[in-house]
Amino acid sequence: MQADLHKRFTRSQAWRKKQLKSLEVLLREIEAPLQTALALDLGKPKVEAFFELVGVQGELRLAQKQLKRWMAPRRVALPAVQQPGRTWVQDEPLGTVLILGPWNYPLMLVLRPLVSALAAGNTAVLKPSEQAPAVAQLLAEMVPSHFEADVVRVELGGAETAQALLKQPFDHVVFTGGTKIGREVMKAAAEQLIPVTLELGGKSPCIVLDDADLQVSARRIAWGRFLNAGQSCVAPDYVLVTPAMRQPLEAALKQAIAEFYGPDPRQSPDFGRLVSNRQFDRVDALLKGATVLHGGDRVREERYIAPTLVQGDPDSALMQEEIFAPVLPIIEVSDLEAALRFIAKRPKPLAAYLFSRSKAAQREVLQRSQSGSVVFNDVIVQAGVPGLPFGGVGPSGIGRCHGETGFRSLSNQKSVYQRPFALDLAWRYPPYGNRLSLLKRLLG
Repeated sequence: MQADLHKRFTRSQAWRKKQLKSLEVLLREIEAPLQTALALDLGKPKVEAFFELVGVQGELRLAQKQLKRWMAPRRVALPAVQQPGRTWVQDEPLGTVLILGPWNYPLMLVLRPLVSALAAGNTAVLKPSEQAPAVAQLLAEMVPSHFEADVVRVELGGAETAQALLKQPFDHVVFTGGTKIGREVMKAAAEQLIPVTLELGGKSPCIVLDDADLQVSARRIAWGRFLNAGQSCVAPDYVLVTPAMRQPLEAALKQAIAEFYGPDPRQSPDFGRLVSNRQFDRVDALLKGATVLHGGDRVREERYIAPTLVQGDPDSALMQEEIFAPVLPIIEVSDLEAALRFIAKRPKPLAAYLFSRSKAAQREVLQRSQSGSVVFNDVIVQAGVPGLPFGGVGPSGIGRCHGETGFRSLSNQKSVYQRPFALDLAWRYPPYGNRLSLLKRLLG
């Protein structure tokens, strides 16, 4: 990537619009082969493959519509004692952004950050996940026909490639993935003082109270948990449910699973697969010893794990790490207070979900829990709102992306102060003499 490219060309609105238009064309042309690639990598049904495309398209449309406003200088008020003058914030490109993508949404979580990078006037290097090789190869084949090599480039490879890239002098790194690898990315970036956006994950809790609509809650929870075979970073990772709703919710979840995927989800065209045997073996080990309430069928040769409900045990292996599979622990708690105490004892999650009609309960969750996002009476949908900042807190992530927030995150927000030569008052210059009392009145 040529450093002088940013100075000469990428700052202009015209250049940025051109790149966003190129991405728009790429998205149109990639739709059909993407369905095949996602089916190969993750067994994704066509509808879920379309979700990946829609996620990028929504982000892109917002950026194209708002680009002029985002780029405009933002005036800042100037104190009276510093008049005359003008102050503003001018967003300018950072330079070249490295985007390290995950395997669970291998197209969307590479190209969504690219929208922000291009809108902000940056160039980018994309490193898609090697664990989704069909999508990675598709990007490597199609990106060069839509972008010049010094604007957007795709690098294929595994951990060694990522490590080599992190030794290069990028201007920002965007990483989506697990907390363990996130720490390694942050450590490598820190060696060169490169800022990072880390979209990680964690165990996102889902609370169901007595006044929730049982059938709607069960359908939405089951959809969010088993979408993409449970491999979504914002999926509800476990359910905390009150005693009165415990058995009814379990029954409603079983009903929802049957309605979604039929009597044998293995035969359903709408249920995906785990990405690798390694992931299968990890989840298989977690399930050993668990009390299965529903499902539990596993076929390693197909990387298939059925939609599974388990009796939640706070001390079990399933509750020590993000599950990232179609497995949902159900834990009974006495009330909202007990649920909030349970959540507070654990690392801050990427999302928190509450199913309740009570405004008071919603306020309690907002005020007494910490998470990257909160959703009332639904799950996952917040990630699909282009203008809503997305990210974690603490171990679930650093920084925010999407919409204007993503644009600002990948821009240098330069402070500008403009003064005239007139009214050059002597009181600011030495010798100061007895001006302290005057300065206290003016500036104190």
